[in-house]
Amino acid sequence: MSKYHARKVTAGGLTFDSQAEHRRWRELVLLEQAGEISHLAVHPAYPLIVNGVKVGVYQADFVYTDANGRRVTEDVKGVKTPVYRLKRKLMWACHQIAIVEVAA
Repeated sequence: MSKYHARKVTAGGLTFDSQAEHRRWRELVLLEQAGEISHLAVHPAYPLIVNGVKVGVYQADFVYTDANGRRVTEDVKGVKTPVYRLKRKLMWACHQIAIVEVAA
């Protein structure tokens, strides 16, 4: 259990940081099977490079293409830590990607 009381869950060969993240993955798998979304990826990593210097990596919970063809980067959030808030800003600055936050 983490300091935020999240329990890791392993399913389908994947490890999720919380039960909420696992639950959301199951929902997204069903949406993909129904044809509502496509190209579902779990835990993709994005390098955060500023002025040619790698300052970190942001690992999203999920990325998929919605029914309108837009790429969605999603994070299941219970607690928005200062590090997460910084990485969210860096994702926009480095990649012009706005993270969709799903409540845990």
